[in-house]
Amino acid sequence: MAVEGELFSQSDWRKSIISQIQKRNKDENLKFHDLILFHNRLFDNWTALRHENLQLTIQNEKLRVEGGGSSGGGANETKISILEQKLLNQQEELTELHKRRGEKAQLINDLKDSLKDKEKQINELEERLAASSSECNRLRAEIEMYNVNRKNLEDLNLHVKDELHALQLEFVHLEVKLRKTQDENARLLEKLMKYKTKDAEKMNEENENFLSDIFKFVTRHRNAKMQKEIEDAVKEPRGLSPEQVFNLPFSSAIPKKPILKFDAHDGEVDAVKWSPVDRLVATGGGDRKVKLWDVSNGILEPRGILLGSNRGVMSVDFDSTGTVILGASSDQATRVWTVADQRLRHTLTGHSDKVMAAKFIGEATKVVTGSYDRTLKIWDLRGRACQHTKFAGSSCNDLVTSDGSGSTVISGHFDKKIRFWDTRTESLENVVELNGKITSLDISKDGRFLLACVRDDTLRIIDLRKTNTLLHTLSEDGLKISCDWARAVFSSDAKQVAVGSSDGSVFVLETTTNKVEVVLKDEHKAAVTAVAWHPYANFIASVGRNRQAVVWGDM
Repeated sequence: MAVEGELFSQSDWRKSIISQIQKRNKDENLKFHDLILFHNRLFDNWTALRHENLQLTIQNEKLRVEGGGSSGGGANETKISILEQKLLNQQEELTELHKRRGEKAQLINDLKDSLKDKEKQINELEERLAASSSECNRLRAEIEMYNVNRKNLEDLNLHVKDELHALQLEFVHLEVKLRKTQDENARLLEKLMKYKTKDAEKMNEENENFLSDIFKFVTRHRNAKMQKEIEDAVKEPRGLSPEQVFNLPFSSAIPKKPILKFDAHDGEVDAVKWSPVDRLVATGGGDRKVKLWDVSNGILEPRGILLGSNRGVMSVDFDSTGTVILGASSDQATRVWTVADQRLRHTLTGHSDKVMAAKFIGEATKVVTGSYDRTLKIWDLRGRACQHTKFAGSSCNDLVTSDGSGSTVISGHFDKKIRFWDTRTESLENVVELNGKITSLDISKDGRFLLACVRDDTLRIIDLRKTNTLLHTLSEDGLKISCDWARAVFSSDAKQVAVGSSDGSVFVLETTTNKVEVVLKDEHKAAVTAVAWHPYANFIASVGRNRQAVVWGDM
């Protein structure tokens, strides 16, 4: 391997160390050898000079004694002075030699200290080299393991790519087959309708005279029965069963009592939404699932579990026909399922942080999403691609569309601002700033009023037809917004609003007078995170952090 080729083998680095130590010993001994020889010669010279000095001193004393015994010995005095001068020179030379000897001795001591330091450094380097060798061996083993893992991953990746390619080919083939089958089905239906129309016209023509009297009788009988049912329906219901309550015609009473209570998810429930066409409620929770519940018969019937999310579901939304459902997830993606077969149709990826809200725009082929990555994205489901990205500059907690065409999107943000966007342009239309973080938005059916739930424990109602004028501020003692994504909603006629509190209660407030219509409590044992009001009936569904969901009615 390339890494092993660059490293020395164990025998190579040992030979290298031994040769370096031998070379160092040779260099250091040679330097000291010259110094020692020079010192020995210097010491011999000093000894010889000392001996000569001693001899000269003795000779000088003899001459002095001899000179003292004779008079007029001028030659002796001259000789003595010469000897004294020679002695003085010898003493100076001896002093100089002593000085040089001291310097050499100091140099020797310094060289000895330097040698000790070098030996200490060599020992440290040898220890580091041993540790590096051990680390090198460990790294070799680790590299070998990583290479084996990499090889396995490459093989697995190649296998997965092959499977993906095969699945894509199969998917394309099935899509072509599906389109052909749908075209054939449409042609057969068209033929069938033509045949049925012809048969009906023929039968009507043949039996027109015979059935006319019977038809009149049946019509009168049905009208009388329908009139009686309407008269019975307008009477106040008393002592009805849950099944009868769910099948009552629409009234203006406010939900006051729990009709159904059930464990919706394994853990926290963050999203709830009613279907626009029947009494089907969808919930999304921290267990990464979207669940469908049928409550039309007064009893709870699970209708299915929509899978695919990798983290908790923060928002759910139906299209206008109730056939398609959206789920915004904390895994930075939004998913689209069909309700009838509960199949995952699209996965919209592109956000870099968790997606807090997703809504259909006008039709079931366009979707807008808002994320904590401070952007809004508009998606075309037909092309499975993002058409536009709106840069809001603040985390988005919720959004709504203000008209049926979806030309205007309204988003609520962490920076206390509500932003109005024109989906046809890149521009920001308007901004409304409130006194707290916006946790949720809802819009009335007629598109006139906007409800904003604010983290300062208030609800704000804005008139969209009067240049986004703030109309009312709703608040109540005991109402505490539970989290940054708590959902509040209008009633079907926008005369009331419902919002959950951190103590497990659901407050229903009158929109114009701030009067508390009712406080629904004692069912949730933890904070209520989201509520939903049925668009055509007086039922409220509430969910919270204790995994429970409650359906409230006006019985």
